[in-house]
Amino acid sequence: MTADALPNNVIRGVREVQFRMSREEFARLVNTTAAATGENTGCTARLVAAWERGEVTSPRPVYERVLHELTGRGLAELGFRPRRTATETAVRLPQLAHPNDPYTRKADDTDVERRALLRDGVGSVTSVALGLNGPQSSGRRMGMREVRSVVASTMALYAHDHDHGSAVMRREATKALHTSYEWLNHGHFTQATGRLLRSATGALSIAAGWLSFDSGQHADARSLYNEALAAARLAQDPELEAHSFGCLSLLAKASGRPREAVAAAQAARSVAGPLGSPRMHALFAMREAGGWALIGDRSACDAAIIDAHAYYAKGPRENDPAWLEFFTPAELAGLEALCRADLGQHERAAYGAEQAVLLHGEAFARNRALYVADIAVQNAVRDRPDLDAAVDAANKVLTFVPEVKSRRLLNALREVEAALQRHAKAPLASEWLDKHRALTIDSA
Repeated sequence: MTADALPNNVIRGVREVQFRMSREEFARLVNTTAAATGENTGCTARLVAAWERGEVTSPRPVYERVLHELTGRGLAELGFRPRRTATETAVRLPQLAHPNDPYTRKADDTDVERRALLRDGVGSVTSVALGLNGPQSSGRRMGMREVRSVVASTMALYAHDHDHGSAVMRREATKALHTSYEWLNHGHFTQATGRLLRSATGALSIAAGWLSFDSGQHADARSLYNEALAAARLAQDPELEAHSFGCLSLLAKASGRPREAVAAAQAARSVAGPLGSPRMHALFAMREAGGWALIGDRSACDAAIIDAHAYYAKGPRENDPAWLEFFTPAELAGLEALCRADLGQHERAAYGAEQAVLLHGEAFARNRALYVADIAVQNAVRDRPDLDAAVDAANKVLTFVPEVKSRRLLNALREVEAALQRHAKAPLASEWLDKHRALTIDSA
């Protein structure tokens, strides 16, 4: 950054908050959008960094047009120096904007949608993004407005899921996905826009699949993940393809198919290799380790865990996709703890789960709840049971139930109950079991 350059936090916020993309991803989006509108650009992560650092105060006209297409905002609204005087802008704006065109986006539409999410929750945001305000698909040309809407709905689903679980959102996800497929199947769009829309729909399929997985609907999740995989290949989107394989690996392990879990994780690692995201590779290495642990192959599991830690230690990269935000050091520790549990290494599993909860802090309520449950189970079943630690953790799990609606959490509570049932004659365990039986917990 030059000495007199002022950082452009507005354009950085657009990338990180509105689109939740790395610089590399945002540069690719700029280029694809340009191609969809008949422009020719060569945007790179370095150029995006120059915008954000304030080294470029006024992008070239071609980028001004593309950024307006992407965001619906002018240069000043994106934190840049306007190219024209206020008088000239007032004269020319009517020629640039088409208020009667249903596909012209008002400058503050995205902010309105984001505020609607924070105020009304995920149901409102999906109806705003994909429903009542969306154009009819039949006979209409699709553009970046529709792509943005699908991305916004996916973001809304993930944001709500991290803290509250999946049960309340599956219906909204299904509605959003139906609308997105309507646009794909019946809308008119350029080839470049079609690829963007298909990639965005694939990412929405993964989000919907995750909600089904978390609700215990494994058959639905498998179908949705396979739809995402097909969308990735049709759109030639390797990141989406790798993500799809990674999700299929997780699902296979949870469904008791460890060899399939290993194969899918290895496919994810192969596709992710050239993408320049060590942490994405680390996640898929840990997915592979989970499969090996369930098989009982300690040597292969340890090798995959070592790989995961080595890749994770390389640190974050600009190429890290936004959906990877959940893969924190806490999650790395937690996933290893699950492997240790499947290998019968209960003391190490309990320690790892404790580390995961500690590192999570107050974030990701559902994942914290699951790891607290693991602490209870592993301390109850270890060779030398620690009932004080087990019951303390079991009591903490119960505090999550009112807010976190997740079938996986209910299943985890059943595992806690089964583990403490071994010690039913001990007063501590007996008291917790009585408390648990007295609760009426609705199925997720």
